[in-house]
Amino acid sequence: IRYARAGERVKLPSNIISKDECEVGTNEDAQKDILSLFENKVMNYPKPVSLLKYLIGMNSQDEDLILDFFSGSATTAHAVMQLNAEDGGNRKFIMVQLPEKCDEKSEAYKAGYKNICEIGKERIRRAGKKVKEENSEKAKDLDIGFRVLKLDSSNMKDVYYRPEQYRQSLLEDLGDNIKEDRTPLDLLFQVMLELGKPLSAKIEEKDICGKHVFIVDENDLIACFDADVTAETVKAIALLKPLYAVFRDSSLADDAVGSNFDQIFATYSPNTTRKVL
Repeated sequence: IRYARAGERVKLPSNIISKDECEVGTNEDAQKDILSLFENKVMNYPKPVSLLKYLIGMNSQDEDLILDFFSGSATTAHAVMQLNAEDGGNRKFIMVQLPEKCDEKSEAYKAGYKNICEIGKERIRRAGKKVKEENSEKAKDLDIGFRVLKLDSSNMKDVYYRPEQYRQSLLEDLGDNIKEDRTPLDLLFQVMLELGKPLSAKIEEKDICGKHVFIVDENDLIACFDADVTAETVKAIALLKPLYAVFRDSSLADDAVGSNFDQIFATYSPNTTRKVL
């Protein structure tokens, strides 16, 4: 399908998908796809992998990103991995799904899946393994890894209060401006989004001077959110000359480290962009 330029007439196809072109699959095939991965019928109306594979192959290039805003049981992810295995492509996928609860009387719920997202995650795991097993030679370098991210509120505390709301205990609470239930990975993904780094970027975790450090895309971004970060740790990170270096404000061991922070980077890695949460 293509758009017509001004004054140009384009004949629309009468049948976009022809049975003569491709075996696009049926509802029965879709259920067989599910049963080949799960022990029971965990989805009532899945899409056939062959249909999604045909549509993706017809409308994408080898390096494209495939987005499904209503992923359900993640048939699209299954189809992307299968197509990559067959044609050597390196397509990536993003699956988006609300955590709709499974009916407590359903086979999915009885099998331990409380919502549709859990079914989708497990399907990607099982489908990836199956695709690699069935295409051992072609799929030896196939990437079947994926990350699961959940939309949430900001990691930062709400620090906006009217003057009459301030009290001594509140000032003590604001010593750390990050919500108590947030993990270092939560902070890392926030920083990656702010800096425009793809959430699929390679992340390594290393110990530097006794502190847990994240290294994203070969030193493009280095982040440390541990407590009691000393000048020694800051210097060791600066010596790696990252493009971006990120720390947590409350993590710096003392005021002296905070005071010397910029000077350390100015000495050992002046081109690094520094950020403190």
